[in-house]
Amino acid sequence: MSELIVRPTRAQWVAQATKALKGADVAGLTRTDADGLDVAPLYTADDGVAAVFAPRASDADGRAWDLRTLIEGDDPEAVNAAVLADLEGGAASVILSDAVLSDSDLLVRALDGVALELAAVGLDAGLDGPVAADALAVAAKGAPRAMLRFHMDPVSAFAAAGTAPRPIADHLTLAANTAARHAGAYPEARFFLASGRVVHEAGGSAGQELGFAAASALASLKAGVAAGLDLEQAAKGTILGVSVDAEYFDALARVRALRLIWSSLVKAMGLDVPATIEARSSRRMLSVRDPWPNLLRLTAAGFAGAVGGADAVVLDGFSRAGGRPDAFARRLARNTQLVLMEEANLGRVEDPASGSWFLDARTRDLAAAGWSEFQRIEGEGGVIVALKSGTIQARVAEARAMREADLAEGRAQLIGVTKFVDADPRPAPVEAEPAAVVSDGGDACLPLTPVRFAAPFEQALQEAAR
Repeated sequence: MSELIVRPTRAQWVAQATKALKGADVAGLTRTDADGLDVAPLYTADDGVAAVFAPRASDADGRAWDLRTLIEGDDPEAVNAAVLADLEGGAASVILSDAVLSDSDLLVRALDGVALELAAVGLDAGLDGPVAADALAVAAKGAPRAMLRFHMDPVSAFAAAGTAPRPIADHLTLAANTAARHAGAYPEARFFLASGRVVHEAGGSAGQELGFAAASALASLKAGVAAGLDLEQAAKGTILGVSVDAEYFDALARVRALRLIWSSLVKAMGLDVPATIEARSSRRMLSVRDPWPNLLRLTAAGFAGAVGGADAVVLDGFSRAGGRPDAFARRLARNTQLVLMEEANLGRVEDPASGSWFLDARTRDLAAAGWSEFQRIEGEGGVIVALKSGTIQARVAEARAMREADLAEGRAQLIGVTKFVDADPRPAPVEAEPAAVVSDGGDACLPLTPVRFAAPFEQALQEAAR
């Protein structure tokens, strides 16, 4: 005879928590985040929050998610060696960036020996995305099953740089025209990346990141339709980008919330196209003085992407804050995901966060905050107009200042930076990173400059050591 399961009431939970707090009010543990959302210390079934079910929509060739690696480089032979090493070492797909994307001959050499029908290749080319997309199309040699990921995202590139060589609307049109030109030959290709990462890396809140991603997605869809793609084709050709960091509960809730926001967006257009989400590890959380704790941060980020239901997860090398990661750092990033996937078995449950009262409530709260930010941006004239007017940047600055104040005043900590600091840290080797090339002459906006929250504390430690 089975025993009767008695679910504790909220009052019983509160009584036990109050006892543990020696009589202090449990409500005193409530915190308010940068979106103005309250995060309570206790969630129960009595809250009445409906369970969220937000599983990833795709099956990455029998794996729970697509293990995607980032390879930065200028020399095609060195990039080719890195690509083959990653794919042979367990990666399912790669993202390429830097000068190797500038010419089709360079990219063809970098992808020598890579079966594009089996391994997806993505691009990170900024405002030069159409040029890189054309080069990747040449490398694919017309293979209709080639899994090309053009990742054209001129909106984020413009927001990060603050300048563009031509009007940003023209860059968006050029990206859409490039997508329309290659859509027939490469039906498996994805064209646009609609990401909120530029907001996150500049210190923005979760809601601001999600709202920016939705507004960028809408701008890409409109441009794609104007270029000749049908709406469903444009939607299926869009990948959503989101950041994941060491605050893994919020990070996995962001992934799930983005899926809900996309569902609402395409439903309003009369479509039923599931989201495809690429989660990339945060760079604002990384430390450079002592890079080794970054391994823990990146593991937490990978956990968030996997449990949150991202279709693809990209982790930086642990030394990324100091420059381009070397082969050792890239191998650790790849193996971190392999351990999460094959030893921790994080993908065995389709949506493991579903049914957690806290995570379901947090997912819904972040989705609502992201949708509100999306509506705010659209009310300001759309993402391009809002960037040029500086309203997005102003809101991001407020969120960044709140986070910086929490760290400065001890309400938040960075392990290895503000707490448990290694007095004699070991450096990690990195490869030289080329200087950024700024192209202007067209539109301009206040840039969403990346921030690294450890930087001021590391500088203080360096000055104290002199």
